[in-house]
Amino acid sequence: MKKIETFRLAYSSCPNDTFIFKAIARQLIDLKGYRFDLVMEDVETLNQNAALGLYHITKLSFAQLGKLLDQYALLRSGSALGNGCGPLIISMPGSHLDGHPRPKIAVPGLGTTAFHLFRFYLDDQFPDLTPDILPVTFDQIMPMVKAGDADFGLVIHEGRFVYQEQGFELIADLGQWWETLTQLPIPLGCIAIRRDIPADTARDIETLIRQSINHAFAHPDMAADYIRSHAQELDDSVIQQHIDLYVNDFSKQIGEKGEKAVTTFFDKACRSGLMTPSDRPLFAC
Repeated sequence: MKKIETFRLAYSSCPNDTFIFKAIARQLIDLKGYRFDLVMEDVETLNQNAALGLYHITKLSFAQLGKLLDQYALLRSGSALGNGCGPLIISMPGSHLDGHPRPKIAVPGLGTTAFHLFRFYLDDQFPDLTPDILPVTFDQIMPMVKAGDADFGLVIHEGRFVYQEQGFELIADLGQWWETLTQLPIPLGCIAIRRDIPADTARDIETLIRQSINHAFAHPDMAADYIRSHAQELDDSVIQQHIDLYVNDFSKQIGEKGEKAVTTFFDKACRSGLMTPSDRPLFAC
């Protein structure tokens, strides 16, 4: 197998990802001889490009990982799981999901975990509803609802913290619904690695990501400009809320409970016809 000299490492511009990877991006830790070509895209673009095998290591929605297990395996560090951090269905005041015969709903891509949770929720709560789904990048969702181009929006990332001040109303917290249903954290995003990369290399990269997270927690002000320069919302308090919500102990080490959350999500997606069962091992090492 030809040795890879430089690994293409892709992640989103959201504060949780830039917080996790800032020590690697700015070489604030010893990279142990590894070199990375960094790519930054929105999550749905990362999902689509991973299907083409464009990245050696990439941020993915867990929903997309479940569909790409022949190509990618999960790393135990870098994931976003947690409680109270799920996607929200929002609208302008006075709207109700069952008040529209065919509601238009803007979602942050069909490959996202958010969209899968939305489908699970509709199947459970509104099985007869046939919405018109409008997949867009996450930063377009609230403007579309405000302009009347969508009746509802499925918001993620910083949108969780600013929807009220922008005049929107909460219709449903899908994270709260999932946690009540399963008693498990919400598996939102992960870091995956191509299966053609040797297990010992995958283990090294997994360790580097964990060291980058530990460095970020130990030195939160170091390279803060890197996070701020890529954030959609520039308010420091919003950025910090985002990091606090999505970067936690599951990010350092997914653990048994995190693994159970992922496999439960995959099982539910398979039963809903959104995913095909795979016999490939979940983890790279």
